[in-house]
Amino acid sequence: MGANKIRKALIALGILLLLLAPFIGIYPVFVMKLLCFALFACAFNLMLGYVGLLSFGHAAFFGMAAYVTGHSVKVWGLTPEVGIIAGALVAAVLGLVIGSLATRRQGIYFAMITLALAQMVYFFSIQAPFTHGEDGIQGIPRGFLLGLVDLSDTLNMYYFVVGVFLFGFLVIYRTINSPFGQVLKAIRENENRVISLGYRVTHYKIAAFVISAAFTGVAGGTKAIVFQAATLTDVHWQMSGEVVLMTLVGGVGTIFGPVIGAGLLVVLQNYLASVGSWVTVITGVIFVVCVLAFRRGIVGEIAERLKR
Repeated sequence: MGANKIRKALIALGILLLLLAPFIGIYPVFVMKLLCFALFACAFNLMLGYVGLLSFGHAAFFGMAAYVTGHSVKVWGLTPEVGIIAGALVAAVLGLVIGSLATRRQGIYFAMITLALAQMVYFFSIQAPFTHGEDGIQGIPRGFLLGLVDLSDTLNMYYFVVGVFLFGFLVIYRTINSPFGQVLKAIRENENRVISLGYRVTHYKIAAFVISAAFTGVAGGTKAIVFQAATLTDVHWQMSGEVVLMTLVGGVGTIFGPVIGAGLLVVLQNYLASVGSWVTVITGVIFVVCVLAFRRGIVGEIAERLKR
């Protein structure tokens, strides 16, 4: 069986498991959290894995989209899907601004610029009235999907989140495997060669950054609807660090790596919550083990060994 057939079979199996999860004893809220962070990691992986640019500022898109979605649904009375779209659009515009400034530099300079600009967004979030500062936006109503489906029902909410995740995952998958995605991979491998071929590399980087920011916004907005809250944690730099960790542990530059990495970290945070701050130490140890034993990430290492 070829690699493409294996990949399609895994996608089909994953979709089947997602659809059946609530009926085989898996807690739906746990899966919804996992899917939100998996989409966040997939969007981040588009930049790190396929353009080769390490952003330390993706929490800005995640958190700001959560605030916009929460505010538009709670205060303006928009339906949840429109609120999430509004959050994604704001994240995309923010991505265009930050991407236009950051892509002028490479390597550690790119990473530091994204971190600095994301910190500006964090301080804006503390001061802006609509975010409610350190209290955040609480009690965001889940509302009715398209004005018809009651999302306060956990099962309805679950399948809505599954739909959002699959839509985001498949769009990112299609983007990676399109001619546009091939140019991004070429930029990652040899940027000077791509420039010599006549491609406007900066435009491609900015476009990838905006797409990545938009789907990060979709993840942030969906998370705000699921947990009915948007807080400073969503926009804090530690959130940017967590998505880097998810992607590296799962396998940077792989399709399923960010999903596996997000799943691993969410499982650790969920089941080790009773040990308090030690969960950070345990996560760090696992990260060190993964770096030493799985230098391409869990999925990357498995894929490499299957090729031998």
